[in-house]
Amino acid sequence: ELNLKALASISGNKKVEMIHLKEIKSLTGYIRGGVSPLAMKKNYTTYIDESAFQFSFIIFCAGVRGLQLKVDPNDLLKAMRLVFGKLTVK
Repeated sequence: ELNLKALASISGNKKVEMIHLKEIKSLTGYIRGGVSPLAMKKNYTTYIDESAFQFSFIIFCAGVRGLQLKVDPNDLLKAMRLVFGKLTVK
């Protein structure tokens, strides 16, 4: 589960919140189910939990609903603006 307080702290904001489903397209340029951290249409920083680096690969949306990418998380560091930290609670 995402820890919004931790994300706010790491991102330098006082508070963060999840966006409403109706706002996804206007804010990201993608439809629900198609939001991808790679090659975003708008210049957003991607935040990822540090636990992702304990895996040899992670899977995430490729920008089209139903299409996914399998990537070594260390390769993401080279390919995009990525900030990682302790962002989840168990």
